[in-house]
Amino acid sequence: MAFFPMYMDMNACRVLVVGGGVIASEKLVKLLDFTQEITVIALAVVPSTQKLIDAHQLTFHTRAYQHGDIEGFDMVIVATDTPTLHHAIYKESRGSRILVNSVDNTAYCDFIFPSYVQKGDLTVAFSTGGASPAFAKQIRRYFEQALPDSIGDFLQQMKSLRATMPKGKSRMRYFDGLVKGYFQKHFR
Repeated sequence: MAFFPMYMDMNACRVLVVGGGVIASEKLVKLLDFTQEITVIALAVVPSTQKLIDAHQLTFHTRAYQHGDIEGFDMVIVATDTPTLHHAIYKESRGSRILVNSVDNTAYCDFIFPSYVQKGDLTVAFSTGGASPAFAKQIRRYFEQALPDSIGDFLQQMKSLRATMPKGKSRMRYFDGLVKGYFQKHFR
């Protein structure tokens, strides 16, 4: 069964990342687009992970994961090369409201990380449900190049206009016309 595509507000979401390697670093880069409330637990970290921890003043514990560390978190990312730890953390989270992502093991995932393009307020996500992350990455790259850089500015203008106009059918028609004009100019 496929994963449900969902966008959520993560501003107040407390995230635990278990692991400090290259994959943990990649997950941190994505998470930092949406929240700064991140704690990392790892015996050691690669330089790219340490750089992110330092630059964003993330909480970092230099030690192995211990049972109970997930308490108080909303989301846990397990980015290690120890399958038994992935299973143990996923099992520990059952019965709680803590969402778990177990890197490279969808059997222990409540959610997966999509490949995404973000330009201003536009976020477009791509997922193969774990079938082929390489395919998701390639299609993201395709759309990243196809989407004009001006989208962010256009969406900011639309947001400002929406705040000044009363809701109704005429407003909907007006915005549809603006968007169609934008598409005609930028997408051929």
